[in-house]
Amino acid sequence: METQLSDRINSLSESQTLAMERLSRELKAQGKNVISLSIGEPDFDTPDFIKNAAKKAIDDNYTHYTPVPGYLELRQAISKKFKRDNNLDYSPEQIVVSTGAKHALTNLALTILNPEDEVLILSPYWVSYHDMVKIAEAKPVLINSTIETDFKVTPQQIEQAITPKTRMLWFSSPCNPSGSVYSKDELFEIAKLIAKHPRIIIVADEIYEHINFLDKHQSIAQFDFIKEQVVTVNGVSKGFAMTGWRIGFIGAPKWIATACTKMQGQFTSGTCSIAQKAAQAALEADPECIIPMQEAFRKRRDLVLKLMSEIPGLILNEPKGAFYVFPNISSFFGKSDGETKINNADDLAMFLLNKGLIAMVSGNAFGNPECLRLSYAASDSVLIEAIKRMKETLALLK
Repeated sequence: METQLSDRINSLSESQTLAMERLSRELKAQGKNVISLSIGEPDFDTPDFIKNAAKKAIDDNYTHYTPVPGYLELRQAISKKFKRDNNLDYSPEQIVVSTGAKHALTNLALTILNPEDEVLILSPYWVSYHDMVKIAEAKPVLINSTIETDFKVTPQQIEQAITPKTRMLWFSSPCNPSGSVYSKDELFEIAKLIAKHPRIIIVADEIYEHINFLDKHQSIAQFDFIKEQVVTVNGVSKGFAMTGWRIGFIGAPKWIATACTKMQGQFTSGTCSIAQKAAQAALEADPECIIPMQEAFRKRRDLVLKLMSEIPGLILNEPKGAFYVFPNISSFFGKSDGETKINNADDLAMFLLNKGLIAMVSGNAFGNPECLRLSYAASDSVLIEAIKRMKETLALLK
């Protein structure tokens, strides 16, 4: 039997975050005590009031097909959330609920991009952006930053990358993997630039909105002169510890929302009815209910930065959001423990996994090959042990 796959699937890379998690599970299955800091998932459980809303939805027989863009009540709750938290005006008709923000992003790529279109991706970037653009047969164009610039790019860099083929610009703030957060002034300058190019659509991934250690989250769609060129992507997975519920959504110009609904109607239809009712409860709640989780992440960030600052060779910045640290580890390139030579971040990630039994993800997956991503969505005791192992393992390299 011939087993030839499509060129499309053969051109895609396996998600390196999921690949590292898979390797961790394989080592654990061999009886090894691996600490995994590779996956982007809160270690908290979904709050009880959200779970109770899901149980009630089952009892109330929300068990049938749902409207493709989501229940109207949920889209109304999202509309109110956008206004309350972000001062954004999106009507329910401008909102599409999908099976996670990843699904929402894929909808956008498939509905807007044509072959040979170019998508500017602010780097470092979430691992799947690159291949989502490739699925749509468009070309990812990376705009690089460094730890010295707090992993943020300038409008001048963006302007230099724009060509007649540029169709979209994608970025996240707070950023996965760096934890960097664009300020209101920085977003305003980017918005002014893109407004000169009315063909370009900005995709603003705000999934880490509620894990933000600054005073207030800022959305680029808040500026009236650019809002018709912006799609705001969000969801409940990170802020409400609801990763397994798979609910993401967009607020977009009506023509984009209509197109995404059409696309979704052919792929998945409406997402899970019970998860939608749970998400509605989350979004209708006072945002202060998740402040304890946000504060826990802030304390963990400070703990991890303190411990990692004691490891020679690491260069650190202070993440302002999300739950990642993204140290520059290039000082270890060329070193060896006598058995393994470290040529790049991929080598160092595997060295830490095999020798130190700590799973982290190579920065190569996120467009920055001089870094590693560490998730601090774990307990203090786990983080302390993980950084201890990291320090001892890196000390073997000479």
